[in-house]
Amino acid sequence: MNIIDELEWRDAINQQTDAEGLRALTNEKAVSLYCGVDPTGDSMHIGHLIPFMVLKRFQLAGHRPVILIGGATGTIGDPSGRTSERSLQTLEQIQDNVEALTAQLRKLFVTDGDNNIRMVNNYDWTHKINVIEFLRDYGKNFSINTMLAKDVVSSRLDSGISFTEFSYQILQSLDYLHLFQNEDVQLQIGGSDQWGNITSGLDLIRKKEGSEAKAFGLTIPLMLKADGTKFGKTAGGAIWLDPNKTTPFEFYQFWANTDDRDVVKYLKYFTFLSMEEIESLAEKVQSEPHKREAQKKLAEEMTRFVHGEELLEQAKRITAALFTGDIGSLTADDIEQGFKEMPTFESGREAKNIVDWLVDLGIEPSKRQAREDITNGAISMNGERVTDLTLEVSEDQAIGGRFIIIRKGKKNYSLVKMS
Repeated sequence: MNIIDELEWRDAINQQTDAEGLRALTNEKAVSLYCGVDPTGDSMHIGHLIPFMVLKRFQLAGHRPVILIGGATGTIGDPSGRTSERSLQTLEQIQDNVEALTAQLRKLFVTDGDNNIRMVNNYDWTHKINVIEFLRDYGKNFSINTMLAKDVVSSRLDSGISFTEFSYQILQSLDYLHLFQNEDVQLQIGGSDQWGNITSGLDLIRKKEGSEAKAFGLTIPLMLKADGTKFGKTAGGAIWLDPNKTTPFEFYQFWANTDDRDVVKYLKYFTFLSMEEIESLAEKVQSEPHKREAQKKLAEEMTRFVHGEELLEQAKRITAALFTGDIGSLTADDIEQGFKEMPTFESGREAKNIVDWLVDLGIEPSKRQAREDITNGAISMNGERVTDLTLEVSEDQAIGGRFIIIRKGKKNYSLVKMS
């Protein structure tokens, strides 16, 4: 199947500058293409993955991806999708972010013996251009009228836009021209909000290289959830690729909790499963939705892709323990991930009677209630039911010497850290 046919089946194409020409080019040869990300933070989130999943598909189909980290454009700020000016970061912070994003993207795209991937930083060629060269050699090729008509600019005219952000599309166009001339890049891909920037780059290439220059643009649809809200946003904020910002367990749970109405769409877009596998899972969503097999597969595929097999197994182990109550099978590191958002208490390491300990921590409101819950078997410690009112709690019971997990009833978990 041609890569364009596959992307269409996966509903991963929004706009193309020349659909027939791009299809012919990808049939004819392995194409060099690029996708960029600006280092506005020290980690990408799953929203950033949207165009990079398409880039990965081109890579798996034998094409040559170029990943651009915007060390230069990141100092300016893309106005796309914004209603106000960005706060500029220091060059030192941007460089730190460049290094962090480079490491994340290498993990996703570079495998042992894989030499068909290039990673570039647009600061390397942009910082050499002085202001006179910028205005004469590049600015002269851009019409203010055309720039004002671009959605990315026109949407900001009422609220205001600085010359700095206004000039962003010139810098991104310069990127495409540089990669076309030096890396044989003939295709730029990006989110739907990048259409104006991409077409500006194509205009610059044709002005510099001639109207017959073979260069193309492709954008990916804006991804919305079935309820109309933006994909990737949760009540707790963004879902980050950095495991220190969003743990692999939290990452796994995000995908595992996907709405039935969205799961097939996400399987098509975010996984590398075959058409047959996805259609089989789609049938199960209809016939056996309670088993949530599609969601489990989605969570497994995405966690493995971003975090690897070992952290996927840890996420599944934590999930199983929480479902069965078998907390004793977890390690201290597992608990630190899985119970991160649960009510947390701190306890001293000296031995104390279970009734007094529960009340002093605030897990139980009174000694009477604590004794009643223990007697009725409603209290579990590290997965084991507690019925002995004389039990002494100490650091000896702590998993890894660090944590005790108290479950009250069926679902009320509390994390106790030994201080």
